[in-house]
Amino acid sequence: MKMIWKRVCWMVLALALPTVVCRAVSPSPNIVILYADDMGYGDLAVQNQGSKIPTPHLDRLATEGTRFTDAHSSSGICSPSRYALLTGRYHWRKFHNIVGVFGPPSFDAAELTLPEMLNAAGYETACIGKWHLGWDWDAIKRADAKPQPIPGRGASAYAPGDFDWTAKIPGGPLSHGFNSYFGDDVPNFPPYAWIENDRVVTPPTAPLIETPKTAEGSWEARPGPMVPGWKLDAVMPALTRRSVEWIRGRKGNSKPFFLYFPFTSPHAPIVPVGEFFGKSKAGGYGDYMAQTDDTVGQVLGALRENGFEQNTLVIFTSDNGPERYAYDRIRKFDHRSTGVFRGLKRDIWDGGHRVPFLVRWPGVVAANRVSSALISQIDLMGTISEIVGFELPADSAHDSHSLLSLFKGGTVSPRVSHVHNTYKDHYAIRHGNWVLIDAPSGAVSRVPDWFDAANGYEKNNEAGALYDLSSDLPQRHNLFARHPEKVRELQDRLAAIRAHGEVR
Repeated sequence: MKMIWKRVCWMVLALALPTVVCRAVSPSPNIVILYADDMGYGDLAVQNQGSKIPTPHLDRLATEGTRFTDAHSSSGICSPSRYALLTGRYHWRKFHNIVGVFGPPSFDAAELTLPEMLNAAGYETACIGKWHLGWDWDAIKRADAKPQPIPGRGASAYAPGDFDWTAKIPGGPLSHGFNSYFGDDVPNFPPYAWIENDRVVTPPTAPLIETPKTAEGSWEARPGPMVPGWKLDAVMPALTRRSVEWIRGRKGNSKPFFLYFPFTSPHAPIVPVGEFFGKSKAGGYGDYMAQTDDTVGQVLGALRENGFEQNTLVIFTSDNGPERYAYDRIRKFDHRSTGVFRGLKRDIWDGGHRVPFLVRWPGVVAANRVSSALISQIDLMGTISEIVGFELPADSAHDSHSLLSLFKGGTVSPRVSHVHNTYKDHYAIRHGNWVLIDAPSGAVSRVPDWFDAANGYEKNNEAGALYDLSSDLPQRHNLFARHPEKVRELQDRLAAIRAHGEVR
């Protein structure tokens, strides 16, 4: 009943749109969000002079639009950041962890999502790629299904026969505003199979076989049902082809479109295809990043070749910082995936959530511009609502600001604070140039001793950490004991935002 009521509500809203759309940017642009997975700030060559990874397509996108150097994801891990991007709410208002194997939907039926908003504004919407926001797998699970131990792996998994693979899977992208979906849900989670809209394309009838060999790091693949012959290095090429085909298929349509393309790269398993071997000087990960850049080039080429380039807002960013293999990458290849920033994926130091953020919209977004304004992926909901003339209901997008004035060349961000969080009771807050780590450490992932020694990081003996980014971007110098008044001010601000939300 909740889902039916939700659809009725948005149908009513859509009928009322003529009074809203008149305030939109005219004509409403197509919107493409390209969302990399576990890509670091310093993996974008244009913002890392010491990069060992070529990213020519992303570099060109940066020069054709605006590059934001102080942009942040909501979390240091993926499901929460995706939730925040698609709702305009901090993830920690609802949950902290990733959606697990065969996990339930992250969205409540009543929550307004970005694709639902755009549907109401007359857009055609598609998600192609990594969803990782849950499905109602119980709806197709056999009543007696139970994960069984796997000999020699110390893990349990469902068997292929535990699900009715011919049935519709509710709770996924189509239940939350997307008109179509194609992807494998999560590249290193079962089922290892293509899902189109709300059905598995080919039933996964075999157990996981890990192939091909990873180019760096470990497989990180959870056991479970797999389509016979499934190869993880074939996933990103297939998603890229499908995205290009989908864009081509919009030619001649009168509706504007929204494509959300969440990549499965450069997340582990790191499996670049052969043509990219040796394309970088940063090992297998660098080659996978070069392949990621090529995907961006193919999508941008599809927009150009089909006449969409001039009226399409393209946004490229990443869900969080790079995985722990980035430490070894420094020693082996002298490539710093986080650039000057401290921390990696999961951490609440800046390296865990300061992400690449590129925006191109010819004639609206200034070209060849770099902005140091503080922004967040949470702000995309508020920004796009202003672009399409949609008035956000009071009970939605609680933490989102419109960045449209910044996109058009403004210098003052409407966002003055940002709360950084990955796991429960481990928060940080940014306000102005100050960052308070309201915990004994900004680390969640283990930091190698050699890294701290090589970069001048000392052990923290305080209850928290305070950094002034105007003089200390690497977050080396803890000022917690020297500025107790600033610590109290930021603790109070953090408490207020957690209790009452941002002010739009």
